[in-house]
Amino acid sequence: MNKVISADGTPIAFDRLGHGPALILIGGGPTDRSANATLADLLSEHFTVYNYDRRGRGDSGDTTPYAVDREYEDIQALITEAGGSALVYGTSGGGIIALEAAARGLSITGLAVWEPPYILPGSRPAVPADYADRLARLLDEDRRGDMLDLFFIAAVGIPEEFVAPMRAMPGRSAMEAIAHTLVYDAAITGDFSLPADRIATVTVPTVVIDGGTTPWLTVAAEAVAATLPGARRHTLDGQPHNVDPTAIAPALTAFFTG
Repeated sequence: MNKVISADGTPIAFDRLGHGPALILIGGGPTDRSANATLADLLSEHFTVYNYDRRGRGDSGDTTPYAVDREYEDIQALITEAGGSALVYGTSGGGIIALEAAARGLSITGLAVWEPPYILPGSRPAVPADYADRLARLLDEDRRGDMLDLFFIAAVGIPEEFVAPMRAMPGRSAMEAIAHTLVYDAAITGDFSLPADRIATVTVPTVVIDGGTTPWLTVAAEAVAATLPGARRHTLDGQPHNVDPTAIAPALTAFFTG
């Protein structure tokens, strides 16, 4: 494990693997860098992979108060560590962060996003307007398990009857430990609408990938690709949102090396 110091003094932990062009992996949801560990290993055959813990997760620091700008300062710190420019892959909410990083002008030479969870009108029920406030209240009451349930129901769109059994799933305690970062993610995503005007400013070569199994996420992928000048679209047929690393690694390798 390595650490780089972000602009506000926060240590950001990362694993560096392999050789070749620098590639930064950005995770989404209540996960740390372990969620991308297998993918990082697969990609390390072709790239120098920087698999990092976003602030507040894993071994990274969590300087308060949180501000959305800090996420992009963290990525800039990693880009600087990588030599001044990098390829970037973001999964789920990490895809939103990757797109925003490119829109902010960070030195990103190629971009790939997996199912960025923008909600297009009519594709699914909207996230409740008080979603972020409810997360904050639950955090104040230290009800981290309830924060996760709210995330799965309101943001992910999992039916409520399927969420209660998820409390017994492996890794639940690890997710509860970083459930406070759901408040951070809510600050980034807002109402989950697609900021088309801002995304349209991204000129970095980009591929938008989905699995075709979650209709609203496919609608989002199509909308993002249509908004980005010259973006490529790719579907890994049959892949769930929790995409198999062995399925997406070849697609990323082909795009970033092609």
